[in-house]
Amino acid sequence: MNTTFAMWRKSLSQLIKMEDKKEWDALDILSKWFIATRSAVGTVTLYSGLIGGLLAWQYLHANGRPFSFITWLILTIGLFIAHGTNNLINDYTDFSRGIDKDNYFRTQYGVHPLAQGFWDKRTHLLWFGVSGLLAVLAGIYALYYTNFSPIVAWLFGVGAFILLFYTYPLKYVGIGELSIFIIWGPLMIGGVYYVLTGIWSWAVVLASIPVGLNVVTINLGKHTDKLNEDKVKKVRTLPVLVGETAARYITIGAIVLSYLITLYLIFVTHFFTPVMLLILIAIKPAQIALQRLSKPRPSGPPEGYPIWPRWFSTVCFVHNRVFSNYFVLALIIETLIRTFFPNFWR
Repeated sequence: MNTTFAMWRKSLSQLIKMEDKKEWDALDILSKWFIATRSAVGTVTLYSGLIGGLLAWQYLHANGRPFSFITWLILTIGLFIAHGTNNLINDYTDFSRGIDKDNYFRTQYGVHPLAQGFWDKRTHLLWFGVSGLLAVLAGIYALYYTNFSPIVAWLFGVGAFILLFYTYPLKYVGIGELSIFIIWGPLMIGGVYYVLTGIWSWAVVLASIPVGLNVVTINLGKHTDKLNEDKVKKVRTLPVLVGETAARYITIGAIVLSYLITLYLIFVTHFFTPVMLLILIAIKPAQIALQRLSKPRPSGPPEGYPIWPRWFSTVCFVHNRVFSNYFVLALIIETLIRTFFPNFWR
């Protein structure tokens, strides 16, 4: 049991590499799902759900309305499962189209059950189907909870469309990155807030943008890392379309803008309190990311570099994790302050 819990923690905190099918077969079902869906990255979804819930709590408490913890939990877990479902269909689509062959980037940084022969297509589709069903049930619950609100129906539809078609064709025409920004920022955070409060708030949407921008930097970094491989495979991601230099500066812009918007929401609109300045603890990893992004990617790993071919994606992932951790911590503290001192920083 301790070994099982250890694998759950490991697979939720880092991408797992595994070459032995016997080792894979010995895993419990939840460990397999965490690893196959790359749940270490899926934690960004839990953060988006938590942020939407905390902002909803602030609004509901200020207006004397109850907060539905069960509804928030169903929404957040449902979104987490939906993210995993997207990763499963991503791997299935790329594998079926021949993208993941010949030691492609994806197969170098984590377990790919199809490409490694750990299971067959039928099993993969079964896992996709079960995961997808659980995600859909969470969406249906949200519709029922809001009396089948047209806004929730629209959010549900957009989310399902991007989940199913992100890998193909959206990623192939340079709008996959935009889709990710929309999903993990306005759609998830704004959507969770709306379901819980019944209010569509553009202020909340603006507050979600720093989160969405930081999530998309991971994707931009990864697509820049595998730009040459994608060119050969004719996968037209944004970095392929605009080139490495432009892609690097777009990623730099996203990181910088996430801080500027947060500062604007603190000192201009007072939507956030100065507690949100905790995100400045992430300045060090931000500087490391910006420094690396300011220069072209080397043609090979520097001496002693252990995680090639990840280069830009690594520093973007580390920065996102630190930024998100302190963003959420600050928002928790801020929510407690505004619960007991409702007029603070208004």
